[in-house]
Amino acid sequence: MHPFTTLTGLVAPLDRVNVDTDQIIPKQFLKTIERTGLREGLFLDWRHKKDGTPDQELFLNQPRYQGATILLTRDNFGCGSSREHAPWALLDQGFRCLIAPSFADIFYNNCFLNGILPVVLKAEEVQGLFQSVRAREGYQLTVDLAPQTVTTPEGTRYSFDVDPFRKDCLLKGLDSIGLSLHHEPAIAAYENRRKAEAPWLFPDL
Repeated sequence: MHPFTTLTGLVAPLDRVNVDTDQIIPKQFLKTIERTGLREGLFLDWRHKKDGTPDQELFLNQPRYQGATILLTRDNFGCGSSREHAPWALLDQGFRCLIAPSFADIFYNNCFLNGILPVVLKAEEVQGLFQSVRAREGYQLTVDLAPQTVTTPEGTRYSFDVDPFRKDCLLKGLDSIGLSLHHEPAIAAYENRRKAEAPWLFPDL
């Protein structure tokens, strides 16, 4: 997993509340365990209108938001079923940071495990960012995890909270497997000690 330290990136707006994981990545894309190629299904049901034409209201269909690495959205993002494919699809699209007034708990946890930083800001702060993103093409934000700040091009700085353990793992690029491997010397020492203390538990050695 790639560490997250500081990100300055283009912001894409998704002005919808209660976006569930089936809308983020529909169920037909859950057959794979690969983390690549899922961008093709990201917000698939919203990409076209009923007549089949691209819905220009969706940021994915607007050239000005191509290459965005920060997604700005609304309350309760990531609700619904606990599919890890949802953060995988967002990451495959290039998003490393999500900003919203609130996130669904399981989705929020899954973001950290996959190298995405979910930032919770006040509703009025998010509203102000939506206005700025719409008014200014190429609008970028700087998200700095160490001091836990989001900084606008105008110099306005917002602070956010994050669990210290999750923060440390993200800064170091440690997912669950990486965290275990980080303690590999201690694990090996324990295993060697157990082999000496109770050799009958290891008959094949």
